[in-house]
Amino acid sequence: MYATQSATLELRDAFRRQRLVLLALMLRNIRTRFFGHGLGYLVAIAWPLVHTLIIITLFSVNSRMAPVGESTTLFVATGAVPFQVQAYLSTFMMTSVLQSRALFAFPEVKVMDALIASILLEILSSCAVVLILLVVGTAFGENLAPRDIEQAALAYAAAIILGVGIGFFNGTLALAMPMWALMFALLRILLWLASGTVFLPDNLPEPYRTMQSYNPIAQSIEWMRYAYYDGVGAGFLDRAYVLEFGVGMIFVSLLLERMTRGHLLSLR
Repeated sequence: MYATQSATLELRDAFRRQRLVLLALMLRNIRTRFFGHGLGYLVAIAWPLVHTLIIITLFSVNSRMAPVGESTTLFVATGAVPFQVQAYLSTFMMTSVLQSRALFAFPEVKVMDALIASILLEILSSCAVVLILLVVGTAFGENLAPRDIEQAALAYAAAIILGVGIGFFNGTLALAMPMWALMFALLRILLWLASGTVFLPDNLPEPYRTMQSYNPIAQSIEWMRYAYYDGVGAGFLDRAYVLEFGVGMIFVSLLLERMTRGHLLSLR
């Protein structure tokens, strides 16, 4: 009985230490993200909103109509939200690992701690962005509510899983090759243009339509639009592929990080 109580206390202390480490890393990320001050983190929330508003403005100025539905704002938002969820997760998980590299000298701080802290923080931030976007849209008379709220929630969760999977891979690769952070930043711009944020991949001619079907980001965007527009992506959408790709990336990245952990840390 004494041994059981001792083991329970040790487990409780371990969870407490882990919680404190994650909280400290999250607070550090908040303070160091922009301007070296906690209030600078508001920029991280405003940034995705600005991106979305810029695209909406460009569509409006050029008098471009949405390829589906009657609202350009809704069409752009349904593409921007899932893309930015996975893009910001995958990017800031990577930068968090690089910025926390010096802390890995402390035995209590592991690479996985930095990644998990970044995941929690980015999910909270993206939820705040979505809520603000809904409020702003309602204030300007835009109905941003999905026709199928369950599918919208699943599409949002799938984008998170995809972002976490890519983020784990980016974080592991960036430890070995810091230049990857810059390379991925450039790649993210191309992915924004090519993943269906401002067009419908299902409307592309062959063989480009088939090529896009292998893009998990395009699939996650199409999933979100399916929750808003009846019939969109019916012959294109593959929900299982998005989840399998995200979970597969998480598994491969965790295995790679575990196998190369000592080598990666020795490079600091």
